[in-house]
Amino acid sequence: MIKKLFWLAVPLAVLVISCTKVPVSNRRQVHLLPESQLIGSSLTAYDDFLSKAKVLPDSDPRARRVKEVGTRIQKATEQFLQKRGQAKRLEGFKWQFNCIEDSTVNAWCMPGGMVAVYTGIMELATDDDMLATVMGHEVAHAIARHGNERMSQQYGANLALSILGSASSKSNQQLLQMAGVGTKLGILKFSRTHESESDKLGLVFMSIAGYNPEKAVDFWERMSANGGSVPELLSTHPSDETRIADIKAFLPMIELHTK
Repeated sequence: MIKKLFWLAVPLAVLVISCTKVPVSNRRQVHLLPESQLIGSSLTAYDDFLSKAKVLPDSDPRARRVKEVGTRIQKATEQFLQKRGQAKRLEGFKWQFNCIEDSTVNAWCMPGGMVAVYTGIMELATDDDMLATVMGHEVAHAIARHGNERMSQQYGANLALSILGSASSKSNQQLLQMAGVGTKLGILKFSRTHESESDKLGLVFMSIAGYNPEKAVDFWERMSANGGSVPELLSTHPSDETRIADIKAFLPMIELHTK
């Protein structure tokens, strides 16, 4: 039994060693997987997605708008990281910015800088400052390597439950189930941290790119009015009220991160 627990604990030691800090927030994070591996897998998945999605051609003004704003955010991001000696976070990036004909209010960025913006969210992002809010936020997820961190957290959670399961008798199954619920809520909390972190990083990126970060408040107010929220405790995103309040509080500090 002791030998089994020892081998289960070895990956935890790796997690502790693989520790970095997120730009701007300086929060410590752990990465278990090589980022290059995630980028390679993401590029394959992104190409597969594009082959099935309705990708707008460059002749469409919405597609041009996404590429123009995305390129400016990209250059601002590269400038920010290079100036701070953190350009290593860009290794292996395959920047792409595509607009997808889809009424879903959504946008995302895969590890490696592959971005998709749906026409549904562009109806809410009525000007380029608002669109920069969306794209800066999504690019920030990739720069902060949140995908890698979430996978590492999930692995750690599964490992902890495995150890607890190995050490528990059948009479303690209720305790194990309770631990499982607690772990899931803990991961949701990390996801909300990632969202808030990306909001702040995105505000810095869009500001360097020449967009007005104050318009982020207008955009998220429009998102809030669009509805569809769930209790913050059970959501991977902060509540609309929390997000808007946090953005307003961070706005005066942006200049400190753009010098």
